[in-house]
Amino acid sequence: MTVSDQPLPTPPVRAGLPLIGDPAPNFEAESTHGPVRLSDYAGRWLVLFSHPADFTPVCTTEFVAFSELAEEFAARDAALLGNSVDSVHSHLAWTRAIEEKLGVRVPFPIIADLDTRVSRAYGMLHPNTSGTAAVRAVFVIDPEQTVRAVLYYPMNAGRMIPEILRLLDALRTSDRDSVACPANWHPGEDVALGAPRTQAELEARLADDSVKVTDWYLATRPGTPA
Repeated sequence: MTVSDQPLPTPPVRAGLPLIGDPAPNFEAESTHGPVRLSDYAGRWLVLFSHPADFTPVCTTEFVAFSELAEEFAARDAALLGNSVDSVHSHLAWTRAIEEKLGVRVPFPIIADLDTRVSRAYGMLHPNTSGTAAVRAVFVIDPEQTVRAVLYYPMNAGRMIPEILRLLDALRTSDRDSVACPANWHPGEDVALGAPRTQAELEARLADDSVKVTDWYLATRPGTPA
C-alpha cells in the first residue's frame, strides 16, 4: 500500500465538552431555587460554573466572591448559576452556613447534579482528577445560548472572580462595537481593530484621527463604557 492509498486518520470523537461557538448543551435540573432549565436564561448572559464540593475551603471562598459581585453581573444582564454533584439539602445547609459564619448571602441558584447529567454534558468531570467531583469549570453563555468562553481551574486553585467579570465585559464590548479587547484590557480602555482587508480600508484607517496605527495590522481606538 502506498502512502496515498493509506486511509486518513479518523478524527477523535468529541465527548462531553462544548467548545467556544457551540450551542450550550440543554439541561433541566433541580436547584436551590427550584427547577432550572437552560431555556430560562434565553435572552441574557449566563455564567454557569461548577465547584468540587460543598463545605470545602476554596469553594467557600469562591462562593463568597461570586456573591459579592452578583450585583455587578446582574447589572450586565448576566445570571450566575452554580453546579456540583451535592444534593439540594447539602447546598442549602452550606449556603446557610456561609451566611451565618461569613455574613454573605448566596443570591443565585446552585444545581444539585446528583446524576451528573449537567457535569457530563459540560465536561466538568475530569477522571484523572476525580471520578465524581466536578473541577472548577466556567462557561460563559450568550443571550442566544451559544458558548462564548470556557475556563478550567484545578481543584487546588481558586478562581479570580473579577477576571470572569472582565471577560464578560470584553465579550459584551466586542459584540456591541465589533472590536477586540487587548491583553489586560478593562472597560473604557482602548480597543483593538481588526486588520484591514483591502487597500481602501487601510487608507480610511490611516486618515482617521481617532485611530492609533502602530502598524498596518495593529491599530486601536478609544473604547466606550461597557
